[in-house]
Amino acid sequence: MTDFEVDDEVVTVAGLRKSYGDRVVVDGLDLAVRTGEIVGLIGANGAGKTTTVECIQGLRRPDAGTLRVFGMDPMTQGVRVRRLLGSQLQDASLPDRLRVAEAVDLFDEARFGDGADLLEEFGLAARRRSPFAALSGGERQRLFLVLALLNRPRLVILDELTQGLDPAGRRDVWAAVQRLRRSGRSVLLVTHELQEAQVLCDRVIVMGAGRVLDVGTPTELVARHGGHITIRFSLPDSNPAPSSLDQVQGVHEVIVDRATITINGDRECIVHVGAALAAQGLFPADLTVDSPDLEQAVLRMLVDAEPVAGDLVVTTC
Repeated sequence: MTDFEVDDEVVTVAGLRKSYGDRVVVDGLDLAVRTGEIVGLIGANGAGKTTTVECIQGLRRPDAGTLRVFGMDPMTQGVRVRRLLGSQLQDASLPDRLRVAEAVDLFDEARFGDGADLLEEFGLAARRRSPFAALSGGERQRLFLVLALLNRPRLVILDELTQGLDPAGRRDVWAAVQRLRRSGRSVLLVTHELQEAQVLCDRVIVMGAGRVLDVGTPTELVARHGGHITIRFSLPDSNPAPSSLDQVQGVHEVIVDRATITINGDRECIVHVGAALAAQGLFPADLTVDSPDLEQAVLRMLVDAEPVAGDLVVTTC
């Protein structure tokens, strides 16, 4: 299933299957999370993402398949697994009147005494006496990260961490997640925010109808599924059209419409087209490059994997 050593795997899932009545939610799923990486789990509504992470945490019993977290079965060794795991679930909340410091004290089961340092690290030290209801959306999500980290977990599971946050709050939380990676922790991130996955994740697992459609770095997925890049520019009427651009490495198509030239091709053609234009003494001031991103790649994967494509909820930032 993977090309790295088993000892490097924090989470190993093979052949996971889970049904609710006649509805199969997860169907023969394989995935792995390595030490010290952020792995994104993305896909359509109902693709089985949340059920998958609940099985990994031992919150739901799978119908079939093998799950190992740090080499342990989360169903039969759940207490030991949960000591190494911190999580923030999609619908997490706290009582409105509970103060930040009280929440930290309540969740600090291992009594490592890291609460004050974590509040400082995540910019919440000045809010220790503030009730939960008084926190902004970004502050609440950073508090949930603090609570997930209190017991020094080696794996952190985050489910729709930035849902509903404004751009500033979202970026605050992104910075906090990046600090988790720098600390050596592994993160499994369930998200609909495709820009979030592109910014944060070392690898992305795309799910559709309970199955893995593809796995790779954001760059690899875009290269495989995102389609061509488009270069567009115009030239004054006095300039002749550049010659032989259709022969440039990586170019698939050249379209000339009056003074506007559109080039479709592989990502590598950006450099080669620029060099070809410069060699002909052409330096168009309005040259633009439209490059595919993870959103386009995922949409194409889901369209190819009908019928789940129509259920996708895509949020961009």
